[in-house]
Amino acid sequence: MDLQVQKFTAKGQATQRRIIEGAAAEIRSRGVAETTLDDIRARTQTSKSQLFHYFPGGKEQLLLAVAAHEADQVLADQQPHLGALTSWAAWQRWRDAVVDRYRRQGQSCPMSMLMSETGRTTPGAQAVTATLVRRWHDDIAAGITAMQTQGKISARIDADRASAALLAGIQGGVGILLATGDISYLETALDLGIENLRR
Repeated sequence: MDLQVQKFTAKGQATQRRIIEGAAAEIRSRGVAETTLDDIRARTQTSKSQLFHYFPGGKEQLLLAVAAHEADQVLADQQPHLGALTSWAAWQRWRDAVVDRYRRQGQSCPMSMLMSETGRTTPGAQAVTATLVRRWHDDIAAGITAMQTQGKISARIDADRASAALLAGIQGGVGILLATGDISYLETALDLGIENLRR
């Protein structure tokens, strides 16, 4: 499903953003299954007609928009470190930011809940996930390339493959955290991934 069905004025975009942010807050508070459009309308102080004006596809379209918002937040929580991986100290700060984000989140992952609700195999859900993974991967790869330029990471390392491996390790660690509550796997994946880059 196309998340951006139509163009809005600046005021309209602000209203749409307020609805998305309000829906995200409601979902974090109640969970996806327990959150209704009436709950979202009450939180955001919007009418039914206004809600469907911005999200004519109804709840599914709104949930995808919230998933995209949550995906943006995953990366925003890692900044400014993720965008400036130009020293080993910066890599450590980024590692700590990732661990801190998921430690605070715990076993409640709004994005996972949203994807389960919208269906991970739907084109809209796949597009949200693919965009998040690509942006995250590209930022890590850019950091590896920057460190190679400085001679701090071996030029023999393939930045794209190393970035993919590190990101896969993070996602595996997050998956185990969500299933068991144990964050040590995420910490280990990050620590060993960065350690391998330093060799």
